[in-house]
Amino acid sequence: MSLVKWTPKRHMMTPFEEWDEFLNDFFGDFGREPAFMSRNWVPAVDIHETDDEYIVMADLPGMSKKDIKVNIKENVLTISGERKSKEKENGRHFRRVERYYGSFQRSFRLPEQVQENKISASFKDGVLTITLPKAEEVRPKEVDIKIA
Repeated sequence: MSLVKWTPKRHMMTPFEEWDEFLNDFFGDFGREPAFMSRNWVPAVDIHETDDEYIVMADLPGMSKKDIKVNIKENVLTISGERKSKEKENGRHFRRVERYYGSFQRSFRLPEQVQENKISASFKDGVLTITLPKAEEVRPKEVDIKIA
């Protein structure tokens, strides 16, 4: 890690920049789409492994299960879907939108074979949980070895 000398003038804003920031904080950025709205969003995913299965949990708040698609092909799990914007709801116009909307797709290569016919998925409280049972031949086996 290198040290960077702090120079106070470099970090100071001009009076015009300060005024712009004050107005944006007070009134918001009306008429402009925030930078994060133009990017694609991806849901947060946790994957953990037990001796018998992989468990994938994806945060998909505000979505319904009909908007989500899950498939596995050639040992690659893919979660995709679309969260639709409610920008104009009940005749109201939102002044600030910070949640991500639009299509997403996440793909994960599974390290070992799974029993594809026994994969299950559930969706509750905005969390998608996918259970992928491991194939018998990849499950860890314990063998006792007698010491002579």
